[in-house]
Amino acid sequence: MSEPRPPLPPFTPETARQKVRMAEDAWNTRDPDVVVRVYTDDTRWRNRAEFPVGRAQVRSFLQRKWERELDYRLIKALWAVDASPEACRLAVRFAYEWHDANGQWFRSYGNENWEFNPQGLMTRRHASINDLPIGEAERRFHWPLGRRPDDHPGLDELGL
Repeated sequence: MSEPRPPLPPFTPETARQKVRMAEDAWNTRDPDVVVRVYTDDTRWRNRAEFPVGRAQVRSFLQRKWERELDYRLIKALWAVDASPEACRLAVRFAYEWHDANGQWFRSYGNENWEFNPQGLMTRRHASINDLPIGEAERRFHWPLGRRPDDHPGLDELGL
């Protein structure tokens, strides 16, 4: 069993926003070993047409993702909280920008549904994602690679 990952369920709107920002920060490291620590050993995912199960498959998925999605920068935002005793779930929307090996930029938009165990680890992640080709001039995520600065606009401020 992995160490608990506070904040722990049930989430309030404030602790849910903290959890979402922590996930954004982890994903912006683009380090699969950092990211997989927030998932259970038997986590179940749906990401586009892939269905990884368990941390090892998720790690492999993330390695492939960031080999293809270069200069990746992500913003997440809380959409809804379900703190029922049966299951703690969050709905999250996101956008990220990246380019491929040919230099074509994309903005990928999507929604995620997350389910957590009592230790704050994610047991399920279901993501729906669409990719929009964009030009260099259309980019909106201009911070240095890594964590999004606190003063950088979020999705709402950017009109996304």
